[in-house]
Amino acid sequence: MLPARQRIAWRHCGDFVCRVADNILRGEQWVSVAPQPRSMMLTLGLLLGCGSCYGALMGAYPFTWEETRPLQMLYSGLKVPLLLVLSFALSVPSFYVANLLLGLGNDFGIAFRAVLATQAALTITLFSLAPITTLFYISGATYEQALMVNSLMFGISSLGVQPLLRRQYRSLIERNPWHRWTMRVWIVIYAFVGIQMGWVLRPFVGSPNSPTQFFRDEAWGNAYLVVWGLVKRVLGIDS
Repeated sequence: MLPARQRIAWRHCGDFVCRVADNILRGEQWVSVAPQPRSMMLTLGLLLGCGSCYGALMGAYPFTWEETRPLQMLYSGLKVPLLLVLSFALSVPSFYVANLLLGLGNDFGIAFRAVLATQAALTITLFSLAPITTLFYISGATYEQALMVNSLMFGISSLGVQPLLRRQYRSLIERNPWHRWTMRVWIVIYAFVGIQMGWVLRPFVGSPNSPTQFFRDEAWGNAYLVVWGLVKRVLGIDS
């Protein structure tokens, strides 16, 4: 059992993490004032930690003692944060140029904090959906159904944080209506990059008929055509 002083320290640490997560989900202080460096570091930690936990769950399919592959869980736990961080990093340059072209460069610091907080909120939301993914796994989902369920969880998380992004952008839009368009530019760029990056970094859910591996041999390709084909097969409309 931990000494009383260490228990108190851990409790204070836990309270601080919860406050930062609450501030991220509310989104108010990220636009009104610049966050403290400690909060920024903890935000990155939450993004990486929540993403790793959900990624490990993705790799646990089919979630049975006999078939679960620990190495796939490790790979997926590493790749979900990598997916989110790389998608964000690759989207920022185009987002920055869009702000400059519309004469909004002076507000870019606030806009950057807004999209960064939204990214962290997406990861926290994704982690909160882990019990639903687990339920589908233990209910005997097929491999393609597992892929669809995880894609759905990412989609729900992405849509769920849109009100947060709009709330954070409210003061920017009041300052200059062109910010409404850069917010939309960010959504389009990030979604486009994220889907393709997810395709490149697969598998996140290991196929029972394939060996455990960090990358597929055929890593590159058009993600959008493949996703549409998967949807048609799952829904039974494949011709």
